[in-house]
Amino acid sequence: MPPLKNNGIVNLFAQKHMRPSSLVAVGTLAICSLACSCGGKGAGNQTQSVPSTAAAQPIAVEVTPVKSQKLNTTVVLPAELLPYESVDIHAKVSGFLKSIDVDRGSQVKAGEKIAELDAPELVAQQAQAEAAYQSAQSQFAAAKVKLAADQATFQHMSVAAKVPGTVAGNDLDIAQKTTQEDEANVAALEKTADAAQQSLKAVAQLESYLNITAPFDGQVTTRYVHPGALVGPAGGAASSTPIVRIETLTRHRLVVPVPENDVAGVPEGAEVSFTVPSFPDKPFRSPISRISHDVDLKTRTMPVELDVRDPNAQLVPGTFCQVDWPIRRAYPTLFVPASAVASNLERTFVIRISQSRAEWVDVTTGARSGNLIEVFGNLHEGDQVATRGTDQLRPNTEVSPHLAGS
Repeated sequence: MPPLKNNGIVNLFAQKHMRPSSLVAVGTLAICSLACSCGGKGAGNQTQSVPSTAAAQPIAVEVTPVKSQKLNTTVVLPAELLPYESVDIHAKVSGFLKSIDVDRGSQVKAGEKIAELDAPELVAQQAQAEAAYQSAQSQFAAAKVKLAADQATFQHMSVAAKVPGTVAGNDLDIAQKTTQEDEANVAALEKTADAAQQSLKAVAQLESYLNITAPFDGQVTTRYVHPGALVGPAGGAASSTPIVRIETLTRHRLVVPVPENDVAGVPEGAEVSFTVPSFPDKPFRSPISRISHDVDLKTRTMPVELDVRDPNAQLVPGTFCQVDWPIRRAYPTLFVPASAVASNLERTFVIRISQSRAEWVDVTTGARSGNLIEVFGNLHEGDQVATRGTDQLRPNTEVSPHLAGS
């Protein structure tokens, strides 16, 4: 029953309708109801004001020390096997392919004839060169005869001129000048004859170019033309198509594109193991022979070549290989477990524990060595880092560290 709020109405009602004893009972009931209502409100306020006494505990974190050591490991890199020597054979002179003695897969030796050309214009050039040489030789011989005759005349006149009045002085001078002119003419014709002879040899050499030979021992991997095709020297009008392509069989270049992070300390001369898809269970070994010392700006890699000897011609040029590439550093670097490195969209970091507080340290990673990974950043040997990095462990969080394995 709600408490009576208007005492005036109660009194009026009591005066008109109740007896004195009933009036006393109603008042008592109103006082009790008011007391119960006030008591309930006080109890509720007391329950809501009870404070919480539970305190936050430090997070247990497993830590491991940062290690300093020299990197000495291997990584698997892709590589391409190329022939040690490879060339497209072009004709040295323009002509029509008369015959070809090899085809794809043929093995050839250095100097072996592989094709023959037909160039009729070279025959005409050779005949013209021979005629020019013979003409020069004839003129040279006639000049030598005239020189000998004029020299004899001059000598006789010189002897006769010793007797006064026998030979006029002017005649003696003319004989001397004629001899000198003959000597100059003979020297010029001799050079002309030599030039004609060289031209004849050049034409004969061009004619020898009609026989195409192999420049080194190898195998014909591609045949481009057939008899009747017009071929010519590289850069000429008929050089659009070579005759054949020859590659070495028993020696190759294994080109390894080494990432720029690993180019330092490439051990030149060291033997490296590699495998090819055609022999998956058979490793091959070859020495590091040639280092370019130049990073490709497009791929950010440095080409390194291995000299592969293949006396049985087992390997096929053009094959992609897997190389166990050695990575060395001449100085010690810092390592942490690979699980200690965390990344998010903004940064890569490890969590260093200092004075029981978490601290994010930005790092860049290097090579892996087993379950460790190389890191570079504001770290020092012996620093304690969380074994398992995660961005859920926020900076400045209070932790309870314990060493891994303890």
